[in-house]
Amino acid sequence: MSAEMIITIATFVGILATFAAGFGWLLHRIDAVENKLSARIDSIDDKLSARIDNVHAEVTELKIAVARWEGPRPNFAATR
Repeated sequence: MSAEMIITIATFVGILATFAAGFGWLLHRIDAVENKLSARIDSIDDKLSARIDNVHAEVTELKIAVARWEGPRPNFAATR
């Protein structure tokens, strides 16, 4: 093998190693960002669920209060 051939093969192997390392770093960064984003979404989901549960409880209390205020429904069916 000539010196030029060895240099060409070494350069090609170096470029492949550089691409592999860059791709590995990219996958690592994507995983880190995904974990941060997942934690943030879970936090927002917990807050939203708590707010929805609070609104549900308030609406239930309001419905009960309105039902007490209006009284029972009138009986429209004629009884004999």
